[in-house]
Amino acid sequence: MDTSEQDRLVDALGQTAFTTMGALTDLAADAGLSLTQLRVLAILRDRRLRIGDLAAYMGLEKSTMTGLVARASTKGLLARVPNADDARAVDVVLTDRGHEVAAELETAIRRALVPLTEKLPAADRRRLRDLLERMLR
Repeated sequence: MDTSEQDRLVDALGQTAFTTMGALTDLAADAGLSLTQLRVLAILRDRRLRIGDLAAYMGLEKSTMTGLVARASTKGLLARVPNADDARAVDVVLTDRGHEVAAELETAIRRALVPLTEKLPAADRRRLRDLLERMLR
C-alpha cells in the first residue's frame, strides 16, 4: 500500500473512531456516566472481574479503577462480591440496576451507530465487520 493509501486509511479510521467516540460520549453523558464508566458497564455485562483485572483490561491504574468502581457503586450500578475461588479476593459485578442501564445503553448505542452502517449494502457490512474483527485480534 502506498503512502497516500495508508494516509487515507488512517484518516478514515480516525474519523470513524471520532464519530463513534462522540456518539458514545454523548450517550454516556445522557445517562449521567463518563465514557469510562460506560466501558465498565459494557465489559461487566456478561462477566465478573477482580478490580485489578478490570483495570488491566482497560489500561488503567488499579487505584483509578478502585475510585471508578466506588463512584459507580454509589450510583447503584456496581457491587463488590467475594470471589468464588479466592476468599481474599473481591470481584466487581453489575447490580440489577447496572444491568438495566447497560441494556438501555446497548439499545441507544445501536440506535446511534446502526444508521452509519446502514449506508452500506448488507454484504459490505458483513465484510466490514469481518475486517474489523480481524484487525482487532
